[in-house]
Amino acid sequence: MLRTIDYHGLPAVVFSKGEYEAMLVPSVGANLIRLAHKGLSVEILRTPAADEIETFRGRPHVFGLPVLFPPNRIGDGCYTFEGRTYRFPITIAKERNYHHGNLKSQPFAVSKAWENDEEVFIECRYYANAASDAVFRDFPHEFKCKMIFRLTAEGLEQETVFFNRSDRNMPVGVGFHTPLMVPFAGGEPGDYVMRAAVGRQVELDERNLPTGRLLPLSERFAQLREGGLQVTGCAPIEAGFTVREIEVDGRPFRGATVENRRMGVRTFYEADGATTYWTIWNNGGQVPYCCPEPQSWTTDAPNAPDPAAAGFRWIEPGGKFAMKFRLWAR
Repeated sequence: MLRTIDYHGLPAVVFSKGEYEAMLVPSVGANLIRLAHKGLSVEILRTPAADEIETFRGRPHVFGLPVLFPPNRIGDGCYTFEGRTYRFPITIAKERNYHHGNLKSQPFAVSKAWENDEEVFIECRYYANAASDAVFRDFPHEFKCKMIFRLTAEGLEQETVFFNRSDRNMPVGVGFHTPLMVPFAGGEPGDYVMRAAVGRQVELDERNLPTGRLLPLSERFAQLREGGLQVTGCAPIEAGFTVREIEVDGRPFRGATVENRRMGVRTFYEADGATTYWTIWNNGGQVPYCCPEPQSWTTDAPNAPDPAAAGFRWIEPGGKFAMKFRLWAR
């Protein structure tokens, strides 16, 4: 099934395959605001309710699959690359940081949409140029961003691709601020634990910027690699980590899982090798979601002593950069 609807005043695309149902809002960052498994009665992502639509418009990064370009923070809202200084507005005044970018709020256009027996395929595109001032004003590169969604009976595959259409090397840092629902199928927060493919903890300063030190996992965060950590109905979490695979169901896994230990049901969020860093954030710990945020570079990588070691990269003119993710439940 594939059709368009009005979702509380927002044009949306709803689609389904097998036991999965999804909803996409192209006009707000091509955000996939719902993914659910009907048979398990599982809501994988946080979906804005009718009385949260204005919150969604203003803070799309706490719903669905919001794209971050750049991911997380840029210290003092600026960095220099190849002799050019990029300046962004300060969005967190107390930290003097810019964060998350505004691509997450921009209107994408649906460029392809079709369904066959195996999958539903939707592609959305955004073009940054002098005419689309919201992004180009602070980041003066022409580029194209494609958000591609494939839904099958096995779950969702999402791919994000950036194409450099400018005549200069273009910095590219991408992330997703993904709020996984916890609880996702009833019960209490204590019934649920998260595991994640974290390696070492990245020490953050009082501005939530990396200090350059990598630390062993604390006793609390070591639970992310082993038995699982309660991440809602608990103390606040705002932490950064390197990536190191864990084993899930007998295979290497580069992502995060949430398990309802009472029911034995799990949700899965898997990243590809382009993810080099995680931020994990639970918005104070008393909300029904936790965000494992995959990032292609470490927070504030352009300003790191060794940007390349922090994952900083660029796209040559005519080149592209892509990240892939999978979400499912079972």
